[in-house]
Amino acid sequence: MDRPIARVLNLIDDSEQRLWNLTPDEARQRLLGGPDAVLGIDGSFALAARRGVEVVLARSLDRPMRYFLAKESSGPMLVVAQRIDEIRDCLLAEGYLDQFHPTYTRMVPAHHRTTLRLIGCPDPNPTHERFFDPPRDTLAPDLDLIGERYVEALMFALRGWLAAMPEDRAREPIGVCFSGGIDSGAVLVALHRALLAGGSTAARLKAFTLRVGYRADDAAQAREFLRRVDLEMLGEEIAVGAEAVDPLRAVEVIEDYKPLDVECAAVGLALLRGIRARYPDWRLLVDGDGGDENLKDYPLEENHELTITSVVGNSMLYQEGWGVDAIKHSRTYSGGLGRATVRTHAPARLLGFEGFSPFTRPAVIAVAEAIPFDALVGGSHEALYALKGEVVRRGMKRVLGLDFPVFPKRRFQEGAASAEVFAAAFDRPPAQYRRHFQSLYG
Repeated sequence: MDRPIARVLNLIDDSEQRLWNLTPDEARQRLLGGPDAVLGIDGSFALAARRGVEVVLARSLDRPMRYFLAKESSGPMLVVAQRIDEIRDCLLAEGYLDQFHPTYTRMVPAHHRTTLRLIGCPDPNPTHERFFDPPRDTLAPDLDLIGERYVEALMFALRGWLAAMPEDRAREPIGVCFSGGIDSGAVLVALHRALLAGGSTAARLKAFTLRVGYRADDAAQAREFLRRVDLEMLGEEIAVGAEAVDPLRAVEVIEDYKPLDVECAAVGLALLRGIRARYPDWRLLVDGDGGDENLKDYPLEENHELTITSVVGNSMLYQEGWGVDAIKHSRTYSGGLGRATVRTHAPARLLGFEGFSPFTRPAVIAVAEAIPFDALVGGSHEALYALKGEVVRRGMKRVLGLDFPVFPKRRFQEGAASAEVFAAAFDRPPAQYRRHFQSLYG
């Protein structure tokens, strides 16, 4: 006989949902309605809904959502939260800390409707139903057309975000985390146009560029980008000392230990702390997270598990990892950007910012998935790496009439500081990050 769920403790408050078209209660009803209904939930969300012995969970790509199943005498107790330490603290308060281990927590995979049927011991595995499954390779191999569709989708996402802004925030200043690279540059110029088209003032907008120490390549690149697009008045440099970059603190904030994500989060924390020190009440931040994933702009030479065939042949590989049915899928962390998005979400949440990236929106990802990558790159690594710049450059010309500057790719953490400062900040073996994470839980 089915045993009813004793308790469901959802620690994600409705005030943290960023829904564009529904109330939280309406969104939960859609969650119970099936995968097609979930796709109609617009915005940034991490939702849980209960029906009898079933609990259904779903999240957008841009934020984490975790759960943990504890046992108590009356039945299972399900804890839902955004962070591992929130689950731990809840179990401590409830008297079940002895059941906790961080690897027992589970991350809801992005773009899936996860159903838990909690009826006894042992509990059955959850089921995952995909609610976002865009068709692939449907666009012609025409870079002008592809660029136009991609930038149109970017503009659509930004206009939707602005239109859904609560009335009390509709005039608040907006900061762009800006390096002068392709993704942050595209976000900045597109947001600038969207604000003007919506009758708002460009004075709301700032481009925040981090400089760690005395010299950083991004600072010069950002100034040059703004000069070329005649937006120099938007630039603002946030200068911090090398001591502001603390990778072990970043491990604690993102609750992860992958070196590239730790590096990115450590530098991101330095930028956000600098903004917060200068502007105590600033809330809205936009970034270009997801742009690399959409257009597959990662050096394959640094990951020996990948080939160009696997990258262009697997749907949303960089957004989701190998997929929930794959052996390599991490149930504790999920995969791809669905795991790595914590590197931007957690620092922003910690410091009181509301972050947004249009490149994580389904409409933008859908255009990226429609690109015929294989036909365009023909197995060439160099052609793949050059593709993002060409797509965005051509799209900006066709949609916005803008000559868009394209600079060589550079990771955020590498451009924010000199090579010497970067090497000193991250001069430690990757295993140290894992050990530090494990030490947080005794």
